Amino acid sequence: MVRAVVLPAVGAPLEIAEIDLPAPGPGRVRVALAAAGVCHSDLSLSNGTLRQPVPAVLGHEGAGTVTAVGEGVTAVAPGDRVILNWAPSCGRCRFCAELREPWLCPHANAATTVPYARDAAGGDLYPGLSTAAFAEETVVAERAVLPLPAGVPLTDAALLGCAVLTGYGAVHHSARVAPGESVAVFGVGGVGLAALQSARIAGADRIVAVDVSPGKEELARAAGATDFLLATEATAKEIRSLTGGDGVDVAVECVGRAETIRAAWSSTRRGGRTTVVGIGGKQEQVSFSPLEIFHFARTLSGCVFGNSEPARDVPVLAEHVHAGRLDLGSLVTDRIGLADVPDAFSAMLAGRGARALVVF
Repeated sequence: MVRAVVLPAVGAPLEIAEIDLPAPGPGRVRVALAAAGVCHSDLSLSNGTLRQPVPAVLGHEGAGTVTAVGEGVTAVAPGDRVILNWAPSCGRCRFCAELREPWLCPHANAATTVPYARDAAGGDLYPGLSTAAFAEETVVAERAVLPLPAGVPLTDAALLGCAVLTGYGAVHHSARVAPGESVAVFGVGGVGLAALQSARIAGADRIVAVDVSPGKEELARAAGATDFLLATEATAKEIRSLTGGDGVDVAVECVGRAETIRAAWSSTRRGGRTTVVGIGGKQEQVSFSPLEIFHFARTLSGCVFGNSEPARDVPVLAEHVHAGRLDLGSLVTDRIGLADVPDAFSAMLAGRGARALVVF
């Protein structure tokens, strides 16, 4: 039996419980978690914004050590340090093999709908986003683990599994920020801080951070922001004022709300790019007039998991860590225990802090 955070039903309070985790079957891997990040997507799973069969063990941003492998597993062995990959592509579908867009693989979350463990009463439990990282140990498919490059601290490496891959990918793969360009990042949480660091790594000139909380300014500037603005109805106008009236070359929206998407779009120059990373509810609606679409010639694009290929990108990110360009620890504002996850959810709802990291 292992301790885990269980979501008994959509919208229900989280529970700390003992669960029965089976030995890994063919093609599966058992991992003892060292750390797991508390991501806004976990909150979206719990409140029904994102679909998730329940009861479920949440958590998807994790790193740990392989303790056992099932028959046929060749990619990792017991004792290996690994990062969990919550969206493992199949490698065979059209998106993977033909279009070379594995982040859009329709089979990436297939394991989410398959029970992976049992509760104390013998009932089925489902793995949140296929990984179930809010537990002392988990069992996942072989393709849902990535070897961790040497030299990266195992606990902080959990952030590579979602926040950093998403923020880095939004800047480098989706928006394709070039040296000398200006960037605005809306939302200074874990993903936003990763996007700010990534914009700095990309060589962006002016980097504007926007958040509703004044307490985020110090975090934002430490991550590379040259300017910090409190989010108001005049934010887009302020950003244009900072950039000679034109607007930024790139805006990265990490909130997922209609008003911030609209503000990000409006803060971008003519011909600029707006990348939406945040996940919002389907009831949110963003409106644009045909005239402004024509006049501004901006590009608005969605961004799934930073348009990343984890097997390709994790070694690159590890090199940035080694070189001191990427500071994983600076994304973490709270190091907590498993029982503190419900409080971390409350802090996210209140807009406090950046990443909370469960350390086992």
